[in-house]
Amino acid sequence: MNKAVIAIHGGAGAITRAQLSPEKERLYIKALSGIVEAGQALLADGGSALDAVTEAVRLLEECPLFNAGIGAVFTHDGTHELDACVMDGNTLEAGAVAGVSHIRNPILAARHVLESSPHVLLIGQGAENFAAQHGLEPVTPEIFFTQARWDQLERARENQQTVLDHDGAEPIDPDTKFGTVGAVALDQYGNLAAATSTGGMTNKLAGRVGDSPIIGAGCYANNANVAVSCTGTGEVFMKTLAAYDIAALMEYAGLSLHQATERVVMEKLPALQGSGGVIAIDNQGNVALPFNSEGMYRGYGYVGDAPSVGIYHSQEH
Repeated sequence: MNKAVIAIHGGAGAITRAQLSPEKERLYIKALSGIVEAGQALLADGGSALDAVTEAVRLLEECPLFNAGIGAVFTHDGTHELDACVMDGNTLEAGAVAGVSHIRNPILAARHVLESSPHVLLIGQGAENFAAQHGLEPVTPEIFFTQARWDQLERARENQQTVLDHDGAEPIDPDTKFGTVGAVALDQYGNLAAATSTGGMTNKLAGRVGDSPIIGAGCYANNANVAVSCTGTGEVFMKTLAAYDIAALMEYAGLSLHQATERVVMEKLPALQGSGGVIAIDNQGNVALPFNSEGMYRGYGYVGDAPSVGIYHSQEH
């Protein structure tokens, strides 16, 4: 029997510490802690790693503090296009959706793709039709709207910028933040799983897809070594296959979890001007949460322990 553990993230970036009020910080810490606790409870009851990461990401999608699902950012056209992926480390089965606008919880659609389709990735209308056929009631895109995100789009349009989600001066509604959420887990049976979901980048071109729904780029899990979920400069994570690269460094180069994640996050990504971080759990239950940006919303917890959550370096609550 393994000591089950779950880790989550709510995006990375240069969240300026001076601008983060104690009240706002408490909101984030409370949200992260509650979601870690929900994952711990599921694992404690004998739940699978796959179920734990799916539920954790669903809860992150429901929280407007984060850029996934409700509270997602807008494209240049003023629309929402959401992406999500989930992978089972035991079977290497995976499911993903991209460019969807009428699915409240894209991670649930991704889970249906994993379980009920011969495919790995469905996009756009086809993904929405598939989700509806499997019991996910379509929603209007207005459900994702928040005034803060709309204001963010208007500022980005004025500045002619395509911006990521946590790099600005304002932490809850930052103008440039890596707006991805994710979860990784190891269950008591020794199985790993990973899940990632995103609203993308503010003012991105309609039709842009980043690393989040791409197996090996933004999400990867394999019982042989590790489960990984990424947040950062999506195009660079795609070019480097960042999530799979961590697994490959462990498998072929014999690196430890810490060594592999440090190599990718602190050396390989910055070499291509890539910023962000990863959360990762290996098949022995070790946890790594490295990031090369100023901060990353993150948390983890072993079953039976209190959650450990943080935003900045050397900070765990």
